[in-house]
Amino acid sequence: MEKKHIILIGAPVDCGKRTRGCLMGPDAYRTAGISEAITALGHTVADRGNLAPAHVDVPQHGNAQVYKLAENVGWTQTLMAAAQDAAPEGIPIFLGGDHALAAGTVAGMAAYAASQNRPFFLLWLDAHSDIHTPDTTDTGNLHGTPVGYVTGRAGFVDYPPLPATVDPAHICMIGLRSVDDAEHAVLDDGDVTLVDMRKIDEDGIRAPLAGFLDRVAQVNGLLHVSLDVDFLDPSAAPAVGTTVPGGATEREGHLVMEMLSDSGLVSSLDLVELNPFLDERGKTATLMVDLTASLLGRRVFDRPTRRSL
Repeated sequence: MEKKHIILIGAPVDCGKRTRGCLMGPDAYRTAGISEAITALGHTVADRGNLAPAHVDVPQHGNAQVYKLAENVGWTQTLMAAAQDAAPEGIPIFLGGDHALAAGTVAGMAAYAASQNRPFFLLWLDAHSDIHTPDTTDTGNLHGTPVGYVTGRAGFVDYPPLPATVDPAHICMIGLRSVDDAEHAVLDDGDVTLVDMRKIDEDGIRAPLAGFLDRVAQVNGLLHVSLDVDFLDPSAAPAVGTTVPGGATEREGHLVMEMLSDSGLVSSLDLVELNPFLDERGKTATLMVDLTASLLGRRVFDRPTRRSL
């Protein structure tokens, strides 16, 4: 197995929604042993600590529901720069924080791919499509908008200009089961590859992921993976404020990560929406660390036995 240099970047983003607690996520991953799990596989780790959002001033948004716009824009600016800084040195893993952070991480990695003249691809593992804009969101929670931003949808006038937009045809969303009408209107007429839980129930999770990875490999693409806790069923991963029953099983999660590992294509990773305040004695944080280990080379027969809680 090729040894890699992993760069941990804490992004305690807690402004993308009104339910608080995700700011504790980065340190929960550290407490759950993410560095130790990675080094046990022979990789090297550099932990850059927790970042803070840039200070920005933005006018009141026309949609009165929009929540903490300035802070979200500040985080996007910070994380876009952090991704571009870290990408040449190794594989950045962004420890979230809510999913609003992906506006910055994905945009930054897309900019890095463009600088390398490589196509950029995004694997979105989530119950939600998060393709709203500040204009279309009815909740005002901006963790539902990062895909809208990185694909260049209108309505992000206060956000940093995108160095490179993400081609919707280069996005694969797996695990969908909570998509509202406004998002359906965008996705139904678009080019995003959509794999909802019914398709997974009927056909399994391997085939659609394998097809997407083949497309990335054929063009020497650079692949960013954004893993939301609610991709998984709440019975396996309860520590999330956006629980949607009927998600991926723990085993399906590990299969996805093992396939990604086999592909050798992953250049960066988001771990998002972990809310330790809602966890059961570290259950979700531990599972997310184990999934990360599978992505980085651990196999099913190598997993440690967990002591009883």
